Amino acid sequence: MVEKIDARGLSCPQPVILTKKALEDHNEIVVIVDNDTARENVRRMAKSLGCEVKIEPGQGEFHIHIIRGCSFEATETGPDTDSKRPVVVISSDTMGRGNEELGGVLIKSFIHTLIETSPRPDTMIFLNTGVKLTVTGSDVIEDLQELSDSGVKILVCGTCLNFLEIKDSLCVGIVSNMYDIAETMLRAKHLVQA
Repeated sequence: MVEKIDARGLSCPQPVILTKKALEDHNEIVVIVDNDTARENVRRMAKSLGCEVKIEPGQGEFHIHIIRGCSFEATETGPDTDSKRPVVVISSDTMGRGNEELGGVLIKSFIHTLIETSPRPDTMIFLNTGVKLTVTGSDVIEDLQELSDSGVKILVCGTCLNFLEIKDSLCVGIVSNMYDIAETMLRAKHLVQA
């Protein structure tokens, strides 16, 4: 029997957490969500676990059919594959405390310098007002795009984008959720807060 998970109306990261828990006990589930962000977050998480995913849109909701794949167990219990490259967390569109203009100059310089450093980060996480650096009008879009093109994963907090009403202006990175962000931070061998 297919397990149904009703995640309508739940905020990030609850739909992802409920889906992952259900997949631990069931080979096939249907998750019902009512927004694009939850749909994409659940889909991405299921795909990362090796699951087959089919999405059926409905009136104001999505039914996400997930079948656990043969690689699910290996993903959950396999060898440690975490990168030794650092994870960089940027939680503001400025760097440091004090003068905001100077902080803006410093964050731009920091991001540009990451292009020239070795090793480059494995992942960059943008939270709070740091998400402003990933949207239209940001002075660091070209640098972030170059980092992304070179293999640096860029995760941008969807809750933050929505709160600041700038989600439609995202230029680089993927809209992420707190589940992915927390998991990435906890698995990091080296975490850098900028």
